[in-house]
Amino acid sequence: MSVWRSASSVLLLSVVLASCLALGCKPGETARTNGGSTGTAGQPPFMSAVAGPPPKPADEAPPAEKTGGFDGKRAYEQVVRQLIYGPRPAGSPALVKLQDYLESELKSYGCAVETDSFSADSPAGRLPMKNILVKIPGQKPGIILLGTHYDTKRLENFVGADDAGSSTGVMLEIARLLCAQKQPGKYGAWIAFFDGEEAVNREWVDPDNRYGSREMAAKLAVDGDLAKIKAFILADIVGGRNPHFKRDGESTKWLKDLVWSVAERLGYGNVFVKEATNFGGDDHYSFTARHVPSVDIMDLDAQNDVPYWHTSEDTIDKISPKTLAIVGHTILESVKELQKK
Repeated sequence: MSVWRSASSVLLLSVVLASCLALGCKPGETARTNGGSTGTAGQPPFMSAVAGPPPKPADEAPPAEKTGGFDGKRAYEQVVRQLIYGPRPAGSPALVKLQDYLESELKSYGCAVETDSFSADSPAGRLPMKNILVKIPGQKPGIILLGTHYDTKRLENFVGADDAGSSTGVMLEIARLLCAQKQPGKYGAWIAFFDGEEAVNREWVDPDNRYGSREMAAKLAVDGDLAKIKAFILADIVGGRNPHFKRDGESTKWLKDLVWSVAERLGYGNVFVKEATNFGGDDHYSFTARHVPSVDIMDLDAQNDVPYWHTSEDTIDKISPKTLAIVGHTILESVKELQKK
């Protein structure tokens, strides 16, 4: 091991330890590898060997009071926390550990948490999966749904810092803020953590994708709650250092206009850009197919912004706390606008 590699591992290990102290890791969790063995002083956790050094100071998040209370640093620490488990594809023991953490963390915020354990047929066989749903009640009927997936692609050494560690970190921080509100909003705010968004195979070909969001959309339809959803805001791949969130062609126009106008008002017009694109698929497709107004915030420009997409280079050094703060601030303010409708 080179001196630089050793130094960077020690530096990142200190970031992991600091993050775990801030987020309340249990003893020994900071040094647990993907295979379940415990690291030593000479053997840092799995993610420190893969994830690279932490971001430069220039990427630090602005103070939370400048981003509507959203703490970009804390959201970043939540990304770090997820990577401790290593690769987390649907059906894996590592993802079960993350599920336990997500449920525990959300409940610690005072959130009402529901889970839906199910199994899905995939090219890798029948896989156990679990959706996690936070329900924050409102004063009147109606739901504003937020969402992220939390599984990673089935690729060797793929820890998914941006896809989907970043969006999961953002939604955890939003849940912390919304669950603590003393005055309920006009409508309920629900936050979905979907399992099984990633295709098992390399290529995205239906139905090998969106297992969790399809399951939840169908369940909400049966329960009668789908018709109550006023808007669905999805986040996915939202932590990069050079972000440009283009307007997805499959998203609902009025909702895109609302979110992008909010971002421009907040001073993020250079991040939420006017250029149109078509992602070709994401969890919002499970809801647009059922006529739910939906919008996807995602940077999928693999040529320029996210060249590490679906590679082992999607590591913690790619994540900007500042970008997480921009996205979280925009979503929180968009929820406020939707509550007025």
